[in-house]
Amino acid sequence: TSALVLLLITIIIFFLISFYHRMLAPPGQVKFESIDYKNSLHWAAPTNSSCLQYYVQYKIYGELDWLNASNCQGIHRHHCNLSGATSDVREWYYARVRLTVYVSAAKISPPTVKLNLSKQGVVVQVKASRVLMRKVHNGVDNNIYVVHPGGKEEVYEVASGSRLTLTELKPRTRYCVQAQTVVPRHMKSSDRSTAECITTD
Repeated sequence: TSALVLLLITIIIFFLISFYHRMLAPPGQVKFESIDYKNSLHWAAPTNSSCLQYYVQYKIYGELDWLNASNCQGIHRHHCNLSGATSDVREWYYARVRLTVYVSAAKISPPTVKLNLSKQGVVVQVKASRVLMRKVHNGVDNNIYVVHPGGKEEVYEVASGSRLTLTELKPRTRYCVQAQTVVPRHMKSSDRSTAECITTD
């Protein structure tokens, strides 16, 4: 019967990946469940991180090649329906699940830019999103792009929470500023913000 075949299935679990220079344990508590001929592989996450993706493979006993379970590639859930792949009760099957950590999908939103005139020049204030600051704390920098008349562009690097004062500007001249949030530790950056412009006195 199908249930008997499932008892003979050997589950091979392997995983080894570096996550910010730390090693993650493989998925645990792996088991097969068979209800009304629906054969599902179940496992537990090694951590509560939301950045985990799971990839399930299976093969028939005696075969060399592992086959991808097409409906269980890059999934976030902790189970996989292998009924179609393990439907032949005459065969013995192996299955394995591995996980990867994805970070590229997590985008960083552009910062907000505020410009003010002072006696010294144009004061640029840049603020990264509050959600990002709560998660990353002090590991956030900003690139500030200043566009001069004629299209010339200057770039300044400013630590999070700092202000930049633009001096030696031409009077009665329009300057535009964009900013970009950078998280060096994660090697990620946002798109540029919408340009904010101001005209000097």
